[in-house]
Amino acid sequence: MALNNPAFNNPAFQDPRGGAQTRYSPPPAQSMTAAAAAAETANIEGMYSAPSAGAVQTDRMTVEDTVFKTLGLFAVLVVTAVVGWIWTMSSVTVANPSPNIAPMLIGGLVGFVLAMVATFKKKPSVPIFIAYAAFEGLFIGGISAFFEFIYPGIVVQATLATLSVVGVTLALFASGKIRASKRATKIFMIAMVGYLVFSLINLGLMLFNVPLAGGAFGLRSTIEIFGIPLGVIIGVFVVIMAAYSLVLDFDQIQRGVRNGAPRVYGWVGAFGIMVTVVWLYVEILRILAILRGNN
Repeated sequence: MALNNPAFNNPAFQDPRGGAQTRYSPPPAQSMTAAAAAAETANIEGMYSAPSAGAVQTDRMTVEDTVFKTLGLFAVLVVTAVVGWIWTMSSVTVANPSPNIAPMLIGGLVGFVLAMVATFKKKPSVPIFIAYAAFEGLFIGGISAFFEFIYPGIVVQATLATLSVVGVTLALFASGKIRASKRATKIFMIAMVGYLVFSLINLGLMLFNVPLAGGAFGLRSTIEIFGIPLGVIIGVFVVIMAAYSLVLDFDQIQRGVRNGAPRVYGWVGAFGIMVTVVWLYVEILRILAILRGNN
């Protein structure tokens, strides 16, 4: 029975007197090696044919996963924006033709607080990002309905302009035509500080009813340079700043992917893009309102 065991087909185990087993069989070691090689080849082929490990399997940040998270946050924003729009216009009647500004105020204030918490929090918090998107949607819906009530069609114009800027910026970044640099980032930060100081001064003048800032947008709508409202000139520069802010967002996402950042940081990238796009939309909305107000 032992001679029936393939393991003993090696000539070293043959009967030296010749016996019944006279046919030579391939060495078992070679047979086993061939079988192992075949199995290894099949295993390698299976690995190559299997789908690539994604963010869930690796628990690492990827561009695709960040895109899905960004779309998820914007889906929340759109839903609450509809709520904010309906809420704002619910008070408009023949007897009281005034939009309700509560959604705009509530969404703006709570969204700002949540943005500060999310920015300075050491570890990313998904519930905070989702809550920010929800309240920011309330703000966007409220302010959009308010401006649409005054200037019909302005929301469509602002939306198309915002999508155009985002699309062009993304295309230029993907093609390598524009990149973030240390020098450009320094200029961007200085411009941001200057814009923030101007906005605070303008707000203060409006609150104290200073005649110079008596327009609907304060200094932006009362001061003109060569016949062009100051708000339009500043607005164009702010749109450029917002576009560069998008470049910074895209660059940081790429850097996080290269560094193998944990998957949860994809939410940080999505949050950064949302903050920039909302800022861009509001600024474009204001530019269009100033232009149409002057007309």
